[in-house]
Amino acid sequence: MNAQDRNFTNQDLAVLHYGDGEFAVLKPGRYVVCAVSGVKIPLEQLRYWSAPLQEAYAGPAEALQRWQETSLP
Repeated sequence: MNAQDRNFTNQDLAVLHYGDGEFAVLKPGRYVVCAVSGVKIPLEQLRYWSAPLQEAYAGPAEALQRWQETSLP
């Protein structure tokens, strides 16, 4: 298996602490799971997350969807 393979196992699941503009790895792994879509996101491709909600998102559409869901009165 090389770095481009996407056959992840549960042992490859990372645990992160999401901050403003950066994240800290609490448990090493290769991916996190999108809180909206359930898609596995390789850490090197992770660009969207919410520090207040401590959630990762696969892309801007998922981040916007969650923001709209949590920003309603």
